[in-house]
Amino acid sequence: MVRKGVVHILAAQAGFEVIGEVQTGRMAVVETARLKPDVLVMDIMMPELNGLEAARQIAKVQPEVQVLILSMHESEELVREVLASGARGYMLKSDAGRDLVTAVNMLSQKKPFFTSSVSEIVLDGFLRTGTNGGAVMSDEPSRLSAREREIVQLLAEGMTNKEVAGHLNISVKTVETHRSHIMQKLSLNSLSDLVRYAIRNKIASM
Repeated sequence: MVRKGVVHILAAQAGFEVIGEVQTGRMAVVETARLKPDVLVMDIMMPELNGLEAARQIAKVQPEVQVLILSMHESEELVREVLASGARGYMLKSDAGRDLVTAVNMLSQKKPFFTSSVSEIVLDGFLRTGTNGGAVMSDEPSRLSAREREIVQLLAEGMTNKEVAGHLNISVKTVETHRSHIMQKLSLNSLSDLVRYAIRNKIASM
């Protein structure tokens, strides 16, 4: 429903052309490589690969694509994670009706965009620390490699080791090894602990 709403708003604008839409983060990476859009509007929470991981992968191979992340959440840590992913814009879904067109216009001109509520979060963090570099933030997600974060998301979404292996085109043994390393890194004891970690760190949704 959110995707259809975004498409409806953008397709109605003169000079805009919606050239594709997808359901998962993994397909966003694949279709971005194929379609080469100027701007990609992406939900932060998607199945198979969340928006942050998808943005990171896209930024590595197609840095010219301007990524706008949509989210229901507003926290300084999450805004910083979005910026670190390579995305150039961050918007709360509640602001999309008012600001989506402006955001896409800004990104198409290679200019970053943040709605006022998100800008206030970033500014508050800056004023508290006196410098961007001095900010203290959670390093939980950064403990894991990109592949490990992918595996965490798929396991948290209910896939078995075998299903994860098939999905990522790797061996079951490799998945088991990654899973063991993940549990050790994060000091977790069970799959339910892993699911809670994924939800808490916005790697997967409930």
